[in-house]
Amino acid sequence: MTTQNFKWQMLTAKYAFPETWRSVWQIANSVIPFFLGWYLMYRSLEIGYGLTLLLAVPTAGFMVRMFIIFHDCCHGAFFKSVKENDRLGLVLGVLVLTPFYQWKHTHAIHHATAGDLDRRGVGDVYTMTVDEYLRAPWWKKTGYRIMRSPFILFTIGSMIVFVLTHRFWEKNAGKRERSSVIWTNIAIAAVVGWMALEIGWTAFLLVELPILFFACSAGVWLFYVQHNFEPTYWERHANWDFFRAGMQGSSFYKMPKLLQWFTGNIGFHHIHHLSPRIPNYKLEQCHKENPEFHVEPLTIRKSLKSLYFRLWDEKEQMLVGWDALKKYRPQPVRVKT
Repeated sequence: MTTQNFKWQMLTAKYAFPETWRSVWQIANSVIPFFLGWYLMYRSLEIGYGLTLLLAVPTAGFMVRMFIIFHDCCHGAFFKSVKENDRLGLVLGVLVLTPFYQWKHTHAIHHATAGDLDRRGVGDVYTMTVDEYLRAPWWKKTGYRIMRSPFILFTIGSMIVFVLTHRFWEKNAGKRERSSVIWTNIAIAAVVGWMALEIGWTAFLLVELPILFFACSAGVWLFYVQHNFEPTYWERHANWDFFRAGMQGSSFYKMPKLLQWFTGNIGFHHIHHLSPRIPNYKLEQCHKENPEFHVEPLTIRKSLKSLYFRLWDEKEQMLVGWDALKKYRPQPVRVKT
């Protein structure tokens, strides 16, 4: 263990424990407003759908906030007891359409492999290198271009992940992960079926779909921009370093206070990757009290540049867009006449 590693572990250790009253209060100010927002949206259908869509924005914000709590439960960071984290995570998993044990497993892999070029593809937004893309067959290039398009990734693509992809277990999933998917699906089907019987399919979909659209889009954007920004860190496994992957490969996404609140301080992502056992409500405190974690912030304006990143250029050690491929393509030979 290096001195540097020992230092950051000592700095984060005093924040890596939950406080029950703060966790309970966060449940109250996230879950209750979500249900209230859902009800108000339903009632607003009698007034006009414009109002319904307007109410969908804050309601989706509370869904994002619930996912942050779900996320903390996956890390065992929200309550002191493993059982309490798991029980709450299982319940919230139904509300955020995500099987708890499967996501807990894949997200743990993400934390252990973020920034590792040789261990991509589990729990992350898949990124190809320039060389991989150039050597790929046409059909794989086409699929990758569609997937990495912002018009797909942050709209229908994000909806597909939560509504459809999460309904199936991962390849080589264990028994607990498979059971988590099955029972989450059964619970979601029961809740949706009951709601449809109570208020009708039309009203249910008119309320639920815009919430999912805004929440899924925001969630995938947050997950994307936390690792796709400039400059970031990617390295082959032999040279990969956990500390650098956290501090350089995970962003400090500085947002206005209201957005920071709705996103559960997840913008302090560099600290979260170093110590995922820190509850979301202590991340800002850890950042403020330790100048060692004061990295250059990624502002919302700067983060928009991430929309153009498509590939990792190993030669230049940076994320690039499609335009960068031009310099790798052979130039036509001009024949003198």
